[in-house]
Amino acid sequence: MSDRKAFLIDIFRCIGCDTCSVACKMENDIPLGQSRLRILNPQQTTVFDKPNGQYPDLEMEWWPVMCQHCDDAPCVNDCPTYAIHQREDGLIEIDPEMCVGCQNCGELCPYGAINFNSDIGTSDKCDMCDHRVQEGLQPMCVEVCPTRALYFGDIKDPDGRLLPIIKNRPSDILNEDAGTQPTTQFVFRR
Repeated sequence: MSDRKAFLIDIFRCIGCDTCSVACKMENDIPLGQSRLRILNPQQTTVFDKPNGQYPDLEMEWWPVMCQHCDDAPCVNDCPTYAIHQREDGLIEIDPEMCVGCQNCGELCPYGAINFNSDIGTSDKCDMCDHRVQEGLQPMCVEVCPTRALYFGDIKDPDGRLLPIIKNRPSDILNEDAGTQPTTQFVFRR
């Protein structure tokens, strides 16, 4: 792969406002009760925000979680109809014409990033707002983030926005034990 699209999420800047999640739902016409992007707290839940630490040294973190567009994605490897595939640029997409709604992919995703859209009977997930990116725009979640905690770009481009941040700050991936090699990176501290 010559280029590799990816998200970079700055945990230090995220304030858990859900603006990215709401904008994603609006941009992609996501049905009520479903989401392509969830905001998790340190306890890996979407409710009951609880700070870490001991008073007066308390900290709070929020983790925007969407499809991680993994290099070794179980959703791609085990889709019985080959409806999920990875493009040359790393984007994992679902072909709704080929999806039979078996929901196997959602059960296999270690990030809980694939939903079943009962309105149309197919699986659904983050596609990095490919329709916007094709027009030279940023994904909607990146565009609207009020604290600029979300970045998007080519994770292999040495002159791009992502690599310099990753090289200069501690970073991590979610659920490394799953072995899926996600491309979304989470950075901490300045």
